Amino acid sequence: MSLRNQPDGYGAIAKWLHWLTAILFLGAYISVYYRQWFTQEETPENWTALQLHLSIGVTIGVIVILRIVWRLTNPPPPLEPGSSLEHFAAHTGHVLLYLIMIVAPLTGYIGTGVDTDYFFLFEIPKFESTQAFVAIVQDRMGMTFEQFEKPVDFIHKEILGEWVVWILILGHVMAALYHHYIKKDRTLLRMTATKKS
Repeated sequence: MSLRNQPDGYGAIAKWLHWLTAILFLGAYISVYYRQWFTQEETPENWTALQLHLSIGVTIGVIVILRIVWRLTNPPPPLEPGSSLEHFAAHTGHVLLYLIMIVAPLTGYIGTGVDTDYFFLFEIPKFESTQAFVAIVQDRMGMTFEQFEKPVDFIHKEILGEWVVWILILGHVMAALYHHYIKKDRTLLRMTATKKS
């Protein structure tokens, strides 16, 4: 399998980045729901689950930067034949997924009031303690962290985390299954198969 994308399918790097992102999003949800449902506040288990969630979120942020760079330098294969509406829906869906992959980790980081102990290896300072926070939020916007955190947390947790991410992922999966089982084209195989089927 080629590392680079080919006209008939995605290369190994694009596939690896795609599936790694999917696994990381799953891990982010598992860690945050474990924290909410199975731990008590102020316990080591709660703190560990939070730090895993934050570490995974930072990793997603790095991976999405790599994905964007790779996509810009190595364009994806052309879409399978379909109507202009199908192509528009596919393009719109991918744009929205990339926006989510950017906005979810970003709002998670800037709205967190604790340092990230990145997979318990090293510490990443919280946004509140950075010069960017002072310059943008305090000086330019005239807000305290508490004032800033509330709307950012609402976007990250209540809008993105509870609704938008799930709807977009469900739409993405349903579109792949539609192409595979109803249209019977190679859309799903281009991201899963190791060779042309």
